[in-house]
Amino acid sequence: MSFSLAVTTHVLPLAKELDKDKVTPGVLGFIVFAVMALAVWGLMKSMNKHMGKVDFEETPDPASSGKGAGTSPASGKASPAKG
Repeated sequence: MSFSLAVTTHVLPLAKELDKDKVTPGVLGFIVFAVMALAVWGLMKSMNKHMGKVDFEETPDPASSGKGAGTSPASGKASPAKG
């Protein structure tokens, strides 16, 4: 009984005082959200285009290409010729 009395005396008067136009975001909120969504879509499209241009293959280091020819990586000595 006291719960229903508290609800009717405290909550219901607050519901009558609320202005529905102040609670909703309205047209301006929708426009801001739509602009932000279009900006994110455009940035993602641009990122995908730029990522498609990236070449992930590494080029060999020119300084180590002359040293490493004919040597084994473990000992550094010349490997015997087969044949």
